[in-house]
Amino acid sequence: MKGFIDDANYSVGLLEEGTNLGKVIDNYVYEHTLTGKNAFFVGDLGKIVKKHSQWQNVVAQIKPFYTVTCSPPPAVLEILAALGTGFACSSKNEMVLVQELGVSPENIIYISPGKQVSQIKYAARVGVNIMTCDSEIELKKIAQHHPNAKIFGATLKNCRHLLECAKELDVQIIGVKFHVSSACKESQVYVHALCDACCVFDMAGEFGFTMNMLDIGGGFTGTELQLEEVNHIISPLLDIYFPEGSGIKIISEPGSYFVSSAFTLAVNIIAKKVAENNKFSSGVEKTGSDEPVFMYYMNDGVYGSFASKLSEDLNTIPEVHRKYKEDEPLLTSSLWGPTCDELDQIVESCLLPELDVGDWLIFDNMGADSFHEPSRPAIYYMMSFNAGITSDTMMKNFFFAPSCIQLSQEDSFSMKA
Repeated sequence: MKGFIDDANYSVGLLEEGTNLGKVIDNYVYEHTLTGKNAFFVGDLGKIVKKHSQWQNVVAQIKPFYTVTCSPPPAVLEILAALGTGFACSSKNEMVLVQELGVSPENIIYISPGKQVSQIKYAARVGVNIMTCDSEIELKKIAQHHPNAKIFGATLKNCRHLLECAKELDVQIIGVKFHVSSACKESQVYVHALCDACCVFDMAGEFGFTMNMLDIGGGFTGTELQLEEVNHIISPLLDIYFPEGSGIKIISEPGSYFVSSAFTLAVNIIAKKVAENNKFSSGVEKTGSDEPVFMYYMNDGVYGSFASKLSEDLNTIPEVHRKYKEDEPLLTSSLWGPTCDELDQIVESCLLPELDVGDWLIFDNMGADSFHEPSRPAIYYMMSFNAGITSDTMMKNFFFAPSCIQLSQEDSFSMKA
C-alpha cells in the first residue's frame, strides 16, 4: 500500500464505501494472533476528515488550532495540515513536527504554561510569535528572549497587572484566551467567559493595546450535538461582543474532538485469576452470588495507551472480539494492565463472558492521549468515506495539498477480502 510522501514508515489503506472497519480489525487480530499477540491500533483517518467537515458546517467562523499533545502521530498531523488546520504546540518537538509538514509559523501557537527558555529562543528563531502567557514571570521571560512575541491569554482576575507589565516591557498583547472543560454542563459558563473576555479587550484598549484574537480553548467532546449546543450559546454573544468586521479572529484549541473516535485499540488477555478475599484489589465488593469474579490482565495499561486513565474516567466500553453464545453468562470482571502496580487498573468493574488467555478485547474512542513512545503499539491506518464524503472527493482534495497522502483505490479493503 502506498504511504505518505517522504515517510515510508506507515501507509494508508482505502476502505471501500460501505465497508465495516470491524473487518479490518478482524484481519489484524488474526495476523497478530499468529505473530505474537501484541496490542495494536487501527486508525480511520476518514473520521478526522469527517470531524473537520462537521466543524466547518457548524462553527466555520472559528479557526481550529489542533492541540498536538493530544495525539501527535505524523499521519494525524499531516491530514490536519492538509485540511488547513492550525496547530497548538506545547514544546519545541511539537513545533518541529508540524513545521516539517510545511505549516507556516502563522498557523502555529505556542501554548505551554511554563516555557523553557531554550524553546522560547527556538520559537523566536523560526518565527513562531504567537504564544500564551498568564503570569508575570512568564511575561518577563518571553520579553527577554522573544522580542517579536505576540501574547494572548490571562484571566480577568490578573489581567490588569499583566497589561501594566506588558506595557512596561514593550510586549505586544494581541488577545484573550479562556477554556471551558468538556465536563462542564452549565451553558452560562460560556456566557460569563465571553463577557469577561470583552472586559479584558476594553481594559487592553485603556493601555493602548489593539487586540485582535479571541481563543475559546478546547473542551469539545467530538459529538455534533455538543458542538451545535456550544455554537447555539456562543454565536449570539460573538455577534454582540466580537462581530464580523471587527477585525477580531476567533480561534479554538480542539484536541480529542478530532481524534478520539478515529482510533480503535485491540489488546490481548495475557493472564487471568479469580478475585480472592471476596474483593477486587481495588476494594470493590464481590457480588453475593457464587459466581466467580475474574481479574484479567492485558498487554497494555496506564503506562502505555491507557495513560489518560490516571487522571480521568475511561471513555470507552470494552468489547469482546470473539463470538460468544447469547446465553453465555456475563460475569463480574475487572481489567488490568500488565504491571503489578495497583494504579494499573483500566476498568474497575464490568460484565464479560469468561475469557481465556489469548482472547482479544477491543476499545474504541482511543485516539486521545494514547500514543506514548517508545512503548506505543503498532498503528494501521485506513481511510473511510462516509457522510457524503466520497473517495473521488477525498482524493481530489488531497492530491492538491502539499506533502499529502497518496491514496490508491487498488490498495483498498472490501467486505469481499
